[in-house]
Amino acid sequence: MGSFERDLIVPEPEEHFFQKTDVIENLKRIENLSKRHPVNVLVAGKQGCGKSTLVRQFAARNKRPLATFQIGILSEPGQLFGEHRLKDGETYYQEFLFPQAIQTPGCVIHLEEINRPEHPKALNMLFSVLAEDRKVWTDELGYIKVAESVVFFATLNEGEEFIGTEILDAALRDRFYVTILDYLPPDVETRVLNLKADIDEANALTIVNVANRLRSNTQEPMVVSTRHTLMIAEMVNVGASVKEAFIYSLQINPDVLESILLSLHVELGMTEKESKRVYLIY
Repeated sequence: MGSFERDLIVPEPEEHFFQKTDVIENLKRIENLSKRHPVNVLVAGKQGCGKSTLVRQFAARNKRPLATFQIGILSEPGQLFGEHRLKDGETYYQEFLFPQAIQTPGCVIHLEEINRPEHPKALNMLFSVLAEDRKVWTDELGYIKVAESVVFFATLNEGEEFIGTEILDAALRDRFYVTILDYLPPDVETRVLNLKADIDEANALTIVNVANRLRSNTQEPMVVSTRHTLMIAEMVNVGASVKEAFIYSLQINPDVLESILLSLHVELGMTEKESKRVYLIY
């Protein structure tokens, strides 16, 4: 695979990564389908809810090399494959990692933020790679064919709150199986904070309850991702109070935070009900 082979490594599995049983079961189906032909999977959901981690975990659990590509930096068609450069007054073509990765059997290709290219036509060459024939022509490299068992994962954030994103082209979306991720149920998120940040269950539950109040605020809902709650939990682990950790981790009005903390302490039934769907460590 040339000079890029060293970059295509199998990631280490992440500990304490919880996911819904139906998502885990479907990833097993994706693994089985990929043994017949390359497969495309679109993972959508709110920011910080584990989309990129899910892709890495799939690669790690199935012992596949992983290559991640930031779609947000693309400004022209073909830029994933390489570009013309100038050296010592002469023009040459610099091949990038993408064509090497898609020709590596069993590779997991992560197309991150697929609905955020700088120019919408920058994705045009992906149509051929993701289509049934799985090959594309470039003047510089000739025909490039996707190798056996390759799995393409595309991740995206969708919604008015995500600046710079576009609605994904329907013809492109049609080439993917779709997985939707959301915030973890309170009991599962509490367990994640307890395990990953090594804080006691009471503090973990308080962090999750405050986060859910902010998420569900009908007047000014706030995006508080699991990534955020983990950051808050880690600050509590090194000595901050829950209030301090929220203030220094989020742009939040201290008075609003104080009122939420007070209401949680006076209300009965603070413990959330168990989630209806089963979550397991993946």
